[in-house]
Amino acid sequence: MKIKYNRVSSLSQSGNRFLDDKEVYDLTMMDKCSGKVKFAERENGKKLKDLIENGKVTDIVVNELSRLGRNTGDTIATLEFMDKYNVNVIVQDIGLESMPKGKRNPIFKMISSIMSSLYENELQNIKERTRAGREVYKLNGGLFGRPVGTNETERDFLKKPQIKKIISNLDKGLSIRNVAKIVEVSPMLVQKTKKLMNKQLKLN
Repeated sequence: MKIKYNRVSSLSQSGNRFLDDKEVYDLTMMDKCSGKVKFAERENGKKLKDLIENGKVTDIVVNELSRLGRNTGDTIATLEFMDKYNVNVIVQDIGLESMPKGKRNPIFKMISSIMSSLYENELQNIKERTRAGREVYKLNGGLFGRPVGTNETERDFLKKPQIKKIISNLDKGLSIRNVAKIVEVSPMLVQKTKKLMNKQLKLN
């Protein structure tokens, strides 16, 4: 099978940008998660891994290497896993294939390592710019958190779409840290949600 694998970073992204790809695939899969989440721990990443291990995949197509991961080590490990099962990885934005016509591309590993490092460095730069922006905002009198005077009840808080996602993952028995990574929120918010969940259960 020739499979297209897509990933978007958050639930607010729809993945519509992938609609420009008019290529025909046997299967298209998409995960909504941070690139920091290991490929093998993603919902469709796990399914794709199983298909590969069962010898059902010949080609995997991604728009760019960052769709596989933002961590260099994990991305390289994922590519090595695919290589082990003779899967041809096609990276569209740089026009690179790991096994064109069934023959290993000798420069694929070198280029993919460089690109993965660049993506990881880009993520760190984004984090640093975000942190600096928050500090400047605070120095100029900006405030974070709920606006003063809002009357949101605990029940209203628990009904929010993002909070429901947190609750769904907590119900699966996942740790606070893992839930925070999957939903892309702070562990503090997950802890607060868990505390209010338990409180509401006692009240009911």
